[in-house]
Amino acid sequence: MTLSKHLSLSVLLMGLALPGQAADFSDPTWPCVQRKVETLSLGLMWPFPVDPDAMPEDAKTRAEIDDLASHLSLRRVNLDAVRPQVEGFAKAYEGDPKLLGLVFSRAFETLSERRTRIIGGIGDFSLSQIALAKQIDTARSEMDAIMAKAKPDYDRVDALEEQLDWDQIIYTDRQRSIQYICETPVLLERRLFGIAQMLQQVVVDKG
Repeated sequence: MTLSKHLSLSVLLMGLALPGQAADFSDPTWPCVQRKVETLSLGLMWPFPVDPDAMPEDAKTRAEIDDLASHLSLRRVNLDAVRPQVEGFAKAYEGDPKLLGLVFSRAFETLSERRTRIIGGIGDFSLSQIALAKQIDTARSEMDAIMAKAKPDYDRVDALEEQLDWDQIIYTDRQRSIQYICETPVLLERRLFGIAQMLQQVVVDKG
């Protein structure tokens, strides 16, 4: 038998943290070492007054706001690649902080909603991993109990060991993605700060 190769629940739960880091398990839905910030504040990123519902009546202007915000929200597009479009928009509208604020508001709405969904997905992932770890630990305990009997049921032990092998493979494969998924909300937050900074650079404060 190969009982020693199977990890206990406590060891598996320790594996939810990133390598070399310590995670806080007071919140079972958050396995990341990064501090959990569930919602972001537009006001902390954008220093000018903005009313997300006060879109211009002009259809062309509304379309240009939405188009620029959509480009800024695409993570696969480097922000520097969008800079000429930002500068062109600012030039066309004389650096109007209200319109640039609407651009940021649209981008903020898109990326913060995406970030919220990802945080929810991390919670589901964490609970799934914890449940699988408990399943592994339960099977391991049952196998130990069977082997302690005078006449062990080897057929049952073989079945448990086979299931343990599969469960541990699944657990380990999933765990390899933990660093990436934990970094994703942080990357979205950094992009929003980058967008805010870029737009502020072309604002002409009319106050």
